[in-house]
Amino acid sequence: MLALWHLRGVSRPPLVAGTAHAVVGAVGLGLLLLALGGPARGVAAGVGSFGAVAAGLFTVALLTGFGLLLLQRKGVVMAIHAGIAITGFVMVMAWVALG
Repeated sequence: MLALWHLRGVSRPPLVAGTAHAVVGAVGLGLLLLALGGPARGVAAGVGSFGAVAAGLFTVALLTGFGLLLLQRKGVVMAIHAGIAITGFVMVMAWVALG
């Protein structure tokens, strides 16, 4: 949703939307960390480490998101944030699907 605002040319989306985005991301990261504490999955398919790597990527995406807020920057930092988060999402989907 925030990407759509950005693509439509809105200078800054409402702070409430960004805060909700951050909260959902942080809760998702917490749930992923809980899932990583459970039994091993995906080892036979070769994706056993994808969950841990995705958690690291989501952590970096969360930090770059806070950097966007604090530095009030767009452009390159936003592209980095989105790229890292999308990569983490794809890795989680592979870990879940093949695990």
